[in-house]
Amino acid sequence: MNDTNEPPPRRPRYKGTHPRRFGEKYKELSPDQHAGELEKVMARGHTPAGTHRPIMVGEILAVLDPQSGEVALDATLGYGGHARELLPRLLPGGRLFGVDVDPLELPRTEARLRALGFGEDVLTVRRMNFAGLPRLKAEAGGFDVVLADLGVSSMQIDNPARGFTWKVEGPLDLRLNPQRGRSAADLLATLDEQALADLLVENSDEPHAGAIAREVHGQAIRTTRDLADRVRAALRAEGLEDEENKKALQRTFQALRIAVNDEFTVLDQFLSLLPGCLNPGGRVAILTFHSGEDRRVKKAFQQGLRDGVYAEVAPEPIRASPEERRSNPRSTSAKLRWARLPGR
Repeated sequence: MNDTNEPPPRRPRYKGTHPRRFGEKYKELSPDQHAGELEKVMARGHTPAGTHRPIMVGEILAVLDPQSGEVALDATLGYGGHARELLPRLLPGGRLFGVDVDPLELPRTEARLRALGFGEDVLTVRRMNFAGLPRLKAEAGGFDVVLADLGVSSMQIDNPARGFTWKVEGPLDLRLNPQRGRSAADLLATLDEQALADLLVENSDEPHAGAIAREVHGQAIRTTRDLADRVRAALRAEGLEDEENKKALQRTFQALRIAVNDEFTVLDQFLSLLPGCLNPGGRVAILTFHSGEDRRVKKAFQQGLRDGVYAEVAPEPIRASPEERRSNPRSTSAKLRWARLPGR
C-alpha cells in the first residue's frame, strides 16, 4: 500500500516504438524485472543500457586456470561479469578481491554479486586504484590469479552524464572517478595547440592531431557535442570522408580519457608492482583495448621473461573469436596477454 497516496512513478515516455535515450530504456535499466528484454537486445548484437558484457570469458578462464582454495584479484571489477565466473571456480576455500575506482558503479556491482550469494567470506570489494596493490597484497597474503580488464565499461560509456561518448549530449567529463581530478573540459582549457596535438598522438596515435588541435584550441568546449562538432569541422577542413569521422572521434575521446585519468602512469605502476604481489606459480591476464596499453603490457611481460621474473608469457595476443565479435562488437579491439610466475 502507498501510505502517501501518491501515484507510482510513470515509466519514461519516448517517441516511436523503441526507446532511444539512455534514461528511457527502463526495461534494460531494470534487468531483474525484464530479463527477456535483455536477451532480445543481446541477440541483436548490442549491449543492454546500464550493463556490461564480459569479454573473452572462456579464454581468460583457460589462461588463469583458477582452482578451489586459491586467492584471486579482479583489479578492474567493473560490472562484475568476469568476477561472477571466477568466484565459483575458487570455491571451496578460495577468495576473490575485487577493486575499482568508480564510486558510482562499484556499489551496484557489489550488490549484484552479494545477491548471487557471494558473501564477505569469499568476496572482498575495495574502492581503490592500482597504487594500493601492495596494501591489498598484505591483506590477501599474495595472489594466485590476477585479472585486469583495462577497457571502459559499457555502463560508463552508455550513460551520457559520464561524458564518455560523442554519440549523445553530455558534460565533457571522462573521469572514471568523477569525485577526483579535473574533467576533460577543464583539461582542454589549459592546453595550448601543440600540447593538445602531442596528447592526441601520444594517447591514441591520432593521424589528424594537428588539424583537430587547431580547430579545438581556443574554443569554449564544455560538452561532448561541443567537442564532437569541432572534430568533425577539422576533418571537413581537411577534405576527409565522413567514415573517418567516427574513428577520429573515438581516438580523440580516448586520448582525453587517458589523460584525465592518467591511465598510462597507473598502468605502468600496476605492471611494476604486479610480480611482487603474485604467489609462486601465479598467473595474470590483462585485456587491453588500444595500442598504447598493449605496448606497455607486452614490453613489461617480455622484460619480466628476460629477467627471469616470469616463467612464461603470451607469445602473441589472444583475440576474441569471430562469433564473439559478431555478437558483441565492443570485443573487436580487445587483446588478451598473459604471464606466469615460476613455481607451479
